[in-house]
Amino acid sequence: MPTKRAILAELTSHELRAVVDKSELPVEDRRVKAHLVDAVARSRRARIGEVLLGLSRDRLKELCRVFELDDSGRKKADLAARLVGPAGTAKTGGVAVESARAASEPDVEADLLSVSQLERYLWSAADILRGSIDSSDYKSYIFGLLFLKRLSDRFVEEAEKLIGEGVPDGVAWTDPDEHQFFVPERARWGAIQKQATNIGETLNKACAALEERNPALEGVLAGIDYNDERKLGDAKNRDTVLARLVQHFSEVSLRNDRMAEPDLLGRAYEYLIEQFADDAGKKGGEFYTPRMVVKLIVELLAPTEGMRICDPTVGSGGMLIECAHYVERKGGDPRNVTLHGQERNLGTWAICKMNMLLHGLPDARIEKGDTIRDPKLVDEGELLLYDRVIANPPFSLDEWGREVAESDGYGRFRFGVPPKTRGDLAFVQHMVAVLNGSGRLGVVMPHGVLFRGAAEGKIRRVLLEEDLCEAVIGLPPNLFYGTGIPASILVLSRNKPTERRGNVFFIDASREFEEGSNQNRLRNQDIEHIADTFHACADVEKYARVVPLSEIEQNDWNLNISRYVDTADEEERIDVEEAIRKLRGLERKRTEAEITMNQHLAELGHEQ
Repeated sequence: MPTKRAILAELTSHELRAVVDKSELPVEDRRVKAHLVDAVARSRRARIGEVLLGLSRDRLKELCRVFELDDSGRKKADLAARLVGPAGTAKTGGVAVESARAASEPDVEADLLSVSQLERYLWSAADILRGSIDSSDYKSYIFGLLFLKRLSDRFVEEAEKLIGEGVPDGVAWTDPDEHQFFVPERARWGAIQKQATNIGETLNKACAALEERNPALEGVLAGIDYNDERKLGDAKNRDTVLARLVQHFSEVSLRNDRMAEPDLLGRAYEYLIEQFADDAGKKGGEFYTPRMVVKLIVELLAPTEGMRICDPTVGSGGMLIECAHYVERKGGDPRNVTLHGQERNLGTWAICKMNMLLHGLPDARIEKGDTIRDPKLVDEGELLLYDRVIANPPFSLDEWGREVAESDGYGRFRFGVPPKTRGDLAFVQHMVAVLNGSGRLGVVMPHGVLFRGAAEGKIRRVLLEEDLCEAVIGLPPNLFYGTGIPASILVLSRNKPTERRGNVFFIDASREFEEGSNQNRLRNQDIEHIADTFHACADVEKYARVVPLSEIEQNDWNLNISRYVDTADEEERIDVEEAIRKLRGLERKRTEAEITMNQHLAELGHEQ
């Protein structure tokens, strides 16, 4: 059986970097393959079985041949087992069953659940729905069942713990005060499992009972109809599909004591959101921003413990959650951060609420509604103000609410009213309006807002004249779901550091990324480069430049990055005199060659 290190040595640098990024492993130099191998080989997080199952079947067959192992069969788990299982399975056609199980699916009786195992297990639930339901509707049913199962398993775990501590059975199972979320009997997984018919109605009633007993969950599950004939077919088909789903979720425990790490379920939920976004294609951009873009903006904003943070177009909540994670990574308490958001799509709002709860952030305030037309994050008729505001609004939204902006009671659009068909700067102005006196915001914007004229040009001019714009960062193309165009990040600040006042910092990060088959992605080193450059705020040749407002004014307040950061390759300087000498030398040699050839031909003719 080959060792872990031997197998890793056969992987390409690209494959190793993918493992490093997924497991977030530190590497001395990502350009050196030996350093990548060392990082993965030393890590307990990057289990070799999980690494192998991330490869294609053809790649696994190739590795089996490298180590002179049997490469027959179609199942990836079998091929992986030959590489990580007992040596006796080599060349025999046998399968290391235990190794294959450990590498491919959770064995809840024998081991704690790892994040990669749970991710694959949850995503495989989508296979049950394929062919029975439109792919864009997968997420509602799977998220709902995941949430039901998690709350039920946690409730049972809490009740058992209470009984072990001496609390009477009757109290442990019936007293809501003893539980974060009380799960009524009809919503407990054991009761759901027993139902053989009318499963959709059973699930709907379980969701309703759960919301009724827990006001904090109001509306989270109500939008999911497990009895929807239009999506799940007639009663027989509904029962067949739902029975398979219930059975699938019954095979894995979602109790805390079965998890290999504290935030495992939250991470798996984020993975599901990303997979659903990928599956949804263009529509995926409506509820999900790629994680590495989120991580970059949070690194730029650098939130700290005690701050109040808002995402006015919160989607599935990834930006707020990353802010909490950032605070924790820096040694702060993520529970001591106020997180607020608003989302107009009710289905996405429910996903966000579940996301917050599964990440252990139950106090996050997530409002339903249109941020421009009906802002809900208010107090006594005034907009709440924040230390950090972060968002990825829909690009160039049509019908964004101009009719409201023209008579806005909150004074959000004092810089000007954006065009009816482009709402980009409406969201920017809302974000500026909810910044406190020392607040900073980071927002994803299409490049058009940097240079378009008319009403947008006037708004941009006033923002610059008031010295609110701190940085403009150009991103690579094809990072986002729904659009292949390159985007930018705008950083605006109410209270710029003294050394940054009167300037705008431009960074052109459009050329540093990892190319993907469907989408490009930022790598860890790209994020570090951008963030380090932003915080240093110093010129970097062909990458970044501090530009005074006076120069921007001369360019008619145009923020197009290419005007200020020259990334063109330098043309090779030509020494004209030297070039002429070389040409003359070549001409002289050609003439001499022709003379020699003619003489040779003449001599041949004379001999004949």
